Amino acid sequence: MNLLRPVAVRIGALPWLPRYSRPIIVVDKTIQRVTRGRVTLLAIAGLPSLVLTVKGRKTGEPRSTPLLCVPHEGKWLVVGSNWGHPKAPAWAVNLRAADRAEVLYDGHEHAVSVRVAEGEERERLWQVLLRTWPNYALYAKRTDRVLPVFVLTPFGS
Repeated sequence: MNLLRPVAVRIGALPWLPRYSRPIIVVDKTIQRVTRGRVTLLAIAGLPSLVLTVKGRKTGEPRSTPLLCVPHEGKWLVVGSNWGHPKAPAWAVNLRAADRAEVLYDGHEHAVSVRVAEGEERERLWQVLLRTWPNYALYAKRTDRVLPVFVLTPFGS
């Protein structure tokens, strides 16, 4: 385990952090662009991450977003938490409207199917997610939204 991971978890729990979500994302995307995707803030912190590309529901243009993910049983789990903001992140709204997306993970691109976990499956996967990023529980308390758990399954698996 990366020694910075506990620090990242602590920082992720700070109540003022959501106010800085946009600049954090800009810095992360800049680091990724400069390093050609080899370095991300999440990777520095020892956390698994992917770059999700999904078509915008209004424009049809591909939109790419670096995300914390949890690899699980040959799939990836991502949460539309938006740090507990009242509104869902744009990528989650676009993903909910899509049936497929692209994932860049560990230097490899994958076409994936998309679905939202519901009911008992969501509860089971939520526990899996909390083992990697316990702050999801905090983010869920900050909002009235049910944070969507997306399951991204590579085609052909």
